[in-house]
Amino acid sequence: MIEQVTFKVEAGGIRLDAALLMRFPSVPRAFAREACESGGIRVNGRPAPKGLKLRGGETVEVVRLDEAKDNRPAPDHSVRPRCIFEDSDLLAFDKPAGMPVQPLSRHETGTLMNGVVARWPECVGVGDAPLMAGALHRIDAGTSGLVLVARTAAAFGDLRAQFAAQTVEKTYLALVEGAVAVGGTLENDLVHMPGLGYCKMVDIACARMSEGERAALADKALHAVTAYRPIGLTRDGNEERTLLEVTIRTGVTHQIRAQLALAGMHIVNDRLYGAFAVEGMEGHCLHALAASFRHPSSGAPCEIRTGLPPWGNV
Repeated sequence: MIEQVTFKVEAGGIRLDAALLMRFPSVPRAFAREACESGGIRVNGRPAPKGLKLRGGETVEVVRLDEAKDNRPAPDHSVRPRCIFEDSDLLAFDKPAGMPVQPLSRHETGTLMNGVVARWPECVGVGDAPLMAGALHRIDAGTSGLVLVARTAAAFGDLRAQFAAQTVEKTYLALVEGAVAVGGTLENDLVHMPGLGYCKMVDIACARMSEGERAALADKALHAVTAYRPIGLTRDGNEERTLLEVTIRTGVTHQIRAQLALAGMHIVNDRLYGAFAVEGMEGHCLHALAASFRHPSSGAPCEIRTGLPPWGNV
C-alpha cells in the first residue's frame, strides 16, 4: 500500500490514472481508478477524476493507493469457518450453503476465505489467485460442504498438480426431483451460455444458440464427466426425491448442476437449472461430501469427509 506520497508531474498530455501507473508500476489500473474515485488522489490539493488531463507541473498527492500485493481477502473475524481437518500443510472446511468461498474484491467480507485468513493468516499469499488465499478449488455459494485450503506454497503446488491431473476424486451428495432407479455416467462439453448476465453452463452441442455463437465457443468447451448412483428415495407430499452419490474428477463450473439437469434430474431448489423453488430453503441440495488424494508431504492416500447435510438423511 502506498500512502502519503507526493510527486511532481514532469510532462503533460497524459491522464491522471496513466501518470499513477507510470510512477507506481506495482499498482493495477483498476486500483488507480478506484483511488481517484474515492478521493485517495489529489492534484494541487484537490480531489481529481481518473481521466483528468495533466498539463505538467502539477503536484499529485497520494493519500492512499493499493498495490497488487494488497489484493487479498480482508480478515473477517465474524466469519467462523468450521474446520474439519488441520495439519501443517492443509486445512479442510465444511462450508454452509449460502456462503461464497472467496470474495470478488478485496473490499468484500463475509466469505469463507475472509474467515480463514482471520484465523490462519499464513494462507494470505498462498497460491496463484490472491483472493483465493490458498483455496484449492471452489464450490458454488449455494452448495455446501468440503473446501480444501493449502497453508504453504509447496502444498498448494503439489495439490493443484493433482487436481490438474484429475487424480483427485471428489464425492458429492445431490437430492434430485423425481425417482431415479439406476445410476450412470454423464459426459458433456460445457460452455457458458452466451448473452446472459450471469453464469449458466450448457452443452455446446444441443444448446439453443446460433451457429456463429457455437463456432465462437468451440475452443472454450470443457469436457465434464459425472458418475452418479441412487442411494436413497424419499417422498415429500406427492413428490418423490432421490438422493444421489455423485463422483467427479473434472472440475468444470456448475458441472454437477448442469449435467444432472441436462439428464432430467434437477437438484432440489436449483432454480437456475430448472428446479422448482422450495420456500425457506437456503441454497440448493448439493453437498461436497469428500475428497480423496495423496497427502502433499507424505504422499500417503488421504480422504477427508464432511458430515451429512440436513437433507442427506434419506
